[in-house]
Amino acid sequence: MVRKEYVVEEVQAIMNNLEQVRNMAIVAHVDHGKTTMSDSLVARAGLISKELAGEQRVLDYDEQEQKRGITIKAANISLGFQYGGKPHLINLIDTPGHVDFGGHVTRAMRAVDGIILVVDAVEGVMPQTETVLRQALKEKSKPTLFINKVDRLINELKLTPEAMQERLMKIIAGVNKLIKNYASEEFAEDWLISPEKGNVSFGSAFHKWAVSVPYMKKTGLNFKVIYDYASKEDHKGLSEKGLIDEVILEMAITHLPNPKTAQKYRIPVIWKGDIESEYGKAMTLTDRDGKVCGVVFGVAMDPHAGEVGIARIFSGTVKKSTELYLASKHKAEKVQQVGVYMGIDRVMVEQVPAGNIAAIVGLHDLYVGETVSEGEAEPFEQIKHYSEPVVTKSVEAKNTQDLVKLVEILRQMAKEDPTLRVEINQETGEHLMSGMGELHLEIIEYKIEKEKGVPIETSPPIVVYRETITKGAGPIEGKSPNKHTKFKVTVEPMPAKLLEALTEGTIPDKKPKGKGFWEPFIECGMERQDARNIEDVFHRNILIDATKGVQYMDEIMELAIQAFEEACSKGPLAKEKVTGMIVKIIDAKIHEDPVHRGPAQIIPAIRNPIYAGMLIAGVHLLEPKQKLLVQSPQEYLNPIITQIQGRRGQVLNIEQEGEAVTVTAKVPVADMFGFSNSIRGATQGRAIWYTEYAGYEPLNKELQKKIVYQIRERKGEPKEPPKPEAFVD
Repeated sequence: MVRKEYVVEEVQAIMNNLEQVRNMAIVAHVDHGKTTMSDSLVARAGLISKELAGEQRVLDYDEQEQKRGITIKAANISLGFQYGGKPHLINLIDTPGHVDFGGHVTRAMRAVDGIILVVDAVEGVMPQTETVLRQALKEKSKPTLFINKVDRLINELKLTPEAMQERLMKIIAGVNKLIKNYASEEFAEDWLISPEKGNVSFGSAFHKWAVSVPYMKKTGLNFKVIYDYASKEDHKGLSEKGLIDEVILEMAITHLPNPKTAQKYRIPVIWKGDIESEYGKAMTLTDRDGKVCGVVFGVAMDPHAGEVGIARIFSGTVKKSTELYLASKHKAEKVQQVGVYMGIDRVMVEQVPAGNIAAIVGLHDLYVGETVSEGEAEPFEQIKHYSEPVVTKSVEAKNTQDLVKLVEILRQMAKEDPTLRVEINQETGEHLMSGMGELHLEIIEYKIEKEKGVPIETSPPIVVYRETITKGAGPIEGKSPNKHTKFKVTVEPMPAKLLEALTEGTIPDKKPKGKGFWEPFIECGMERQDARNIEDVFHRNILIDATKGVQYMDEIMELAIQAFEEACSKGPLAKEKVTGMIVKIIDAKIHEDPVHRGPAQIIPAIRNPIYAGMLIAGVHLLEPKQKLLVQSPQEYLNPIITQIQGRRGQVLNIEQEGEAVTVTAKVPVADMFGFSNSIRGATQGRAIWYTEYAGYEPLNKELQKKIVYQIRERKGEPKEPPKPEAFVD
């Protein structure tokens, strides 16, 4: 095989030949070796030296990534290769494995057609392995598997060749079980992996060797030879026989689809527009001569160019001066520059055709998930993050003169990382940032202080709760302050199936529009009449206009929606967000004079009866939970269980394999602060643990009162929650 460094002109040329393009991501649980493996591919393309591959971790170019030894954000790189006598282009995304940065994985899945799932041979399939594979399959990204750190089975665990093969087959069976569970029916069988198919490879990314069954057949290598070399720790000799870049490249090019093939079945899943329309046809055919349509899956800040939108282009060709319409902003802007990423460097190119990944400069106020198109097009399905920000810190600038700068930095960061939520309170000057976990917020703080140069003070971490109801109430009458307008409102809990669909993202959690939007709601058990009268969907709450023939209802509907969203943003119990509630306006008497139906009259007349209804029905707090997995030597089982139970945790499963034990539990996020130090102490540093978001569950009744008091006090509210009478006469 010819090796040569690909320069930009050659990358540009290959982009047009879609049979030779692959868009793929490398995904895995934390520390299973993704970035180390990526290095060998980057070296193969000639961008770093072969010797440094595996140690340089070139795609972890962030200072914090190098320091902590983990990937924090997804890195994009376009690599050119010769394979089978033809030039190929791989648009590669190296994604994080740590649960706090799972949002980067979700976004990358929108942009790629296939993945290489990396699994540690010793640890096997872990919680985050399941999460990333599930996300890939949901976006119809085809999987292949690389089992890494195989040398550890031989040198550390001292397994026999038979026991080693048994361990590898167990991992493959575990991955196949997940594919069967989560892949769509049409691909559940076809996408299963097996060594015979060639979509599984084994090796050691750090020692730069790998093998697969097709490669073994081609080179005469076999398990016995591998075992002998690895036993002697002759990794150099092994890497000369089984070149990791060759094996991975062959697997990716042979088993992952090109954009032309993938877009035919992916577009109907990720885009809900009319497939027979101009855009629909252009995208399913990956037509580079059609109108541009693509989705932004990353936003980077460049000190010179400003915002850079990283987008997968599904149709058309993006070039300088192309006018692109931003779906959420309802406005068009001119592209100033187009480029591709070569790791940390963004290199200018003339144009990027459909089926490729482009770096676009000139579009302002972008957000991740934005649809960009030439002219108005149906937006893409929202990118649904599996986990939610559950830990919040209050952040303030140490110096008053930095206040404006801090607000700007926070807004910028929330754009780059949609899993970071920022609430800016101009009145109190308090800014809240919510992240996936303590580490996530720690990294953000570091960036604000060290990279952006703004000294800040932060509060201890606090947990984000939700408010909900478990039974209905109403009708309750709400009156406008001048008593001229009245509304009758009911509140009821949302059916579990519908709430699950909104949480999973199978029904978009946003204001419905377009013909037939109500069908999925009916499928989830809602009455047809109610579903057709949905006016708003907000934070997994629904507003229904159930009035009949009420005059001026259409004219005040925008204000009614505003009142409903205000009520859902701050519940009556602890001013936390509300979830899982259906509000119906069942009757109204609206004053004919427009002067008497402005915001000051209408908003309280709807918001107050919603609050009263919730309090009558009984408001409950929901708290976020985490799934916790702890692995350690068996002798520490009791201290581990004591730690979990002392944090209101519930042990779900205990598995034993040899001398090691694995405990799976569910623990409230509120009780997980400081867990790392405690578990280290309890197990003398011998335990490894992982956490994963496990959704919201009702808070224990005895605790609710105490927590509500704490939250209200923190927010400067009277300690006692209001009574229903406070909101209705």
